[in-house]
Amino acid sequence: MSDADVDGAHIRTLLLTLFFKYMRPLVDAGRVYAAVPPLHRIVAINQGSKPNEVIYTYSEAELHAQLDGLRKANRKWQEPIQRYKGLGEMDADQLADTTMSLEHRTLRRVRIEDAEKSTAMFELLMGNEVAPRREFIIDGALDRDRIDV
Repeated sequence: MSDADVDGAHIRTLLLTLFFKYMRPLVDAGRVYAAVPPLHRIVAINQGSKPNEVIYTYSEAELHAQLDGLRKANRKWQEPIQRYKGLGEMDADQLADTTMSLEHRTLRRVRIEDAEKSTAMFELLMGNEVAPRREFIIDGALDRDRIDV
């Protein structure tokens, strides 16, 4: 489990490198998962005495879709919308509900479909050779689909 930002992605890469290099049988067996924490918390206001609804979103696109849905339903929400910068901004109940709870959490199973490709990517990102890593970054490492596990 790591933050849902760039620093969290770096920490996740370091942890996955540890599992990949020193606990490879766990990865091969599909026993390693990455938790997906939310980025936003919307408190949708309910009319009357009904408790307000808490909605968590996991991307900017999902946030805007939820807000559009609330607008279309003529519902209001509390401002400002909570933007989590990290897991430390959540209280224990929020963390339990969103990232730890069996009913609500989202996990990504870490799989190795192509061991050679995975080995090469981990070596590129975490290895001792700086020049190939620099070229990778210059050539477009901002394309998250290339590095997000």
